[in-house]
Amino acid sequence: MIDISNTTRSVFPKKYNYNEMAAAVLGNKYELSLVFCGEHLMRKINRESRGKDYATNILSFPLSGTTGEMFICLPVCKKQYKNFDRTFENFVGFLFVHGLVHLKGHDHGATMDRLESKFRKQFGI
Repeated sequence: MIDISNTTRSVFPKKYNYNEMAAAVLGNKYELSLVFCGEHLMRKINRESRGKDYATNILSFPLSGTTGEMFICLPVCKKQYKNFDRTFENFVGFLFVHGLVHLKGHDHGATMDRLESKFRKQFGI
C-alpha cells in the first residue's frame, strides 16, 4: 500500500497506478510513503542523507524489509525529462520504477537494468 503526498503546488502525474506498480515490484505487503516534493526539501534530504548539496530527481530509503519511503522532486523532473527523450509523466514513472527497484535491494548494474526494463515494459513506460 502506498501513502502518496504532494508537498508542491504542482499536480503530480496520475497516468500510472503507483499502487499497482509498487505491488508488482515490492509485493502486496510492502508499505511505501511516496512524497512529491520541491527542490528545497529534496536538497535538504540529499544533503542530510548523502552529503550532496543539490536537489536530485529521486531518493528512496528502505526503512525495513517491508517499509520504505521515496521522494520525487517534481521541479527537477520538469527540468530533466526532455534530456531523457521522455514526456514529463513518463519520466516520473521511469524514476518511480527505478526507486522501487532500489527499495527491492538492488544497486546500479546489469541486474537492476534488467529488472527496471521488465517493469517499465509491464507498465508501458
